[in-house]
Amino acid sequence: MDNNKYVISIVGTTAIGKTALGIKLAQHFNTEIISADSRQFFKEMCIGTAVPELEELVAAKHHFIQNLSIFDNYSVGDFEKDALNKIETLHKKSNIVILLGGSGLYVDAVLKGLNYFPEITPEIRRKLKLSLEKNGIVFLQNQLKELDIDSYNNIEISNPQRLIRALEICIGTDKPYSSFLNKKLKKRNFKTIKIGLSAEREIIYNRINQRVDIMLEKGLLNEAKALYPNKNLNALQTVGYRELFSYFDDEFTLDFAISEIKKNTRRFAKRQITWFKRDAEIKWFDYLSNIQEITNYIEDEIV
Repeated sequence: MDNNKYVISIVGTTAIGKTALGIKLAQHFNTEIISADSRQFFKEMCIGTAVPELEELVAAKHHFIQNLSIFDNYSVGDFEKDALNKIETLHKKSNIVILLGGSGLYVDAVLKGLNYFPEITPEIRRKLKLSLEKNGIVFLQNQLKELDIDSYNNIEISNPQRLIRALEICIGTDKPYSSFLNKKLKKRNFKTIKIGLSAEREIIYNRINQRVDIMLEKGLLNEAKALYPNKNLNALQTVGYRELFSYFDDEFTLDFAISEIKKNTRRFAKRQITWFKRDAEIKWFDYLSNIQEITNYIEDEIV
């Protein structure tokens, strides 16, 4: 480990203000930002993933934003490797790099390494996919709730791929998916300082509702309509698009689709809170905290 190299990780729920804080810290420490928001990787998805505005991207250099296509196959393992390589490169210019994002699995992959999972027979995944088609996602969610309540409470169970992944491990090993998590942390060539932004739940939910309204004003409906022909791609199995696809399929009214986006984003935020609260190393600050308070804390942590 290089004792002089640091990664400052900024986490928190969607719409809490991570981007604004990340830019201020990047400017303060004269460094660049690694984005660990898996929804913002894809260039075709801009409005619905709340990609930073152009002036924000100019204010501090960001990496891994809109660098892929929805047609690309890209895993969390790919991101771990690419992000570590980028951090190593950036550390040649600056001792500090900012890691920014609300995708807990992707943040953990960079800071701790991915977990080991046993090989599972493909037949189990095939049966789960058939069950999803026949019985719907709620059936599989209830199945996970019975087999592994920790995973049910922590993973994004509205994402079919993540849900099936957890279930196939539970069924194939006869052990909870959560029992395989964070067993052995990989060594990193840097130290980590973890910052979390928090707010009262009602404030978070109000900010989410406002953000969805702003997305719609910016043209989310048209963006989703352009992506609709590819609605079955894994990258598009995400809140904000999936509900509008149901509207285009005449399953939802537009008003109901919008209310579902807000509701499902609030649920996603609740899961983010659960995920990050497990990490005792995160230093939490109120989302309205003065930037000086946060930079003072960081500078005190740097040896």
